[in-house]
Amino acid sequence: MRLIIENCAASAGRWAANYVAEQINAKAAVSSEPFVLGLPTGSTPLGMYAELINLYKAGKVSFANVVTFNMDEYVGLPEEHPESYHSFMWNNFFKHVDINPENVNILNGNAADPEAECAEYEERIRKAGGIDLFLGGVGENGHLAFNEPYTSLQSRTHVQTLTHDTLVVNSRFFDNDVNKVPKKALSVGIATVLDAKEVLILALGPKKANAVQHCVEGTVTHVWPISSLQTHPCGIMVCDDAAATEVKVSTYRYFKEIEKDTLL
Repeated sequence: MRLIIENCAASAGRWAANYVAEQINAKAAVSSEPFVLGLPTGSTPLGMYAELINLYKAGKVSFANVVTFNMDEYVGLPEEHPESYHSFMWNNFFKHVDINPENVNILNGNAADPEAECAEYEERIRKAGGIDLFLGGVGENGHLAFNEPYTSLQSRTHVQTLTHDTLVVNSRFFDNDVNKVPKKALSVGIATVLDAKEVLILALGPKKANAVQHCVEGTVTHVWPISSLQTHPCGIMVCDDAAATEVKVSTYRYFKEIEKDTLL
């Protein structure tokens, strides 16, 4: 695993955006096949998306030959709702770059048969050739996508009941009213994420420090789904200093030293 520790959230988001652009451009240089990109939502990736938009506007990356698969979507929330992940992605990223709308894949939280929707989503990923780079965030309780603690590390895209802790955290997007937060979501599974050729996780702020510590130094366990990143041959955790406060001093110094030439 790589652990990238930047001084602040803005630098961490910029590092992640630069890495995404580099990977897209690297594949485009040797192949006409689309770059398949897994994407997260929430407040954590906003800085990264802003930086990707800037890179696009500067002519440093194009999304014209990129296919995207989002991690999750609430169940029962209309697509046009301002807090749906469809709305989030179009408002914060897609409408600002040159992506083909036909290449955008987001789970349908209003599907008549949610289980069938999940199975079909897995098939779409397979037909796309698998995901080249899956980006993600991490919850305070270590959830990856909406895979809450105790979700099987072998899980595939599925219907997930959200914990009360997650509902409370996400209530900030719903007038701070936990009762307005959908109680279920469709989410890619942990194994779905780990099947990607590369996985990059962003963690920002002191509330994510425990999750980062368990990811980097803890044992691999379904109690902390993010710990599964340890098993990936190309896993990267990108965080700011505030999110790295719970790792050992020796761990902090080790990764600062070996990654010093890559830091911004």
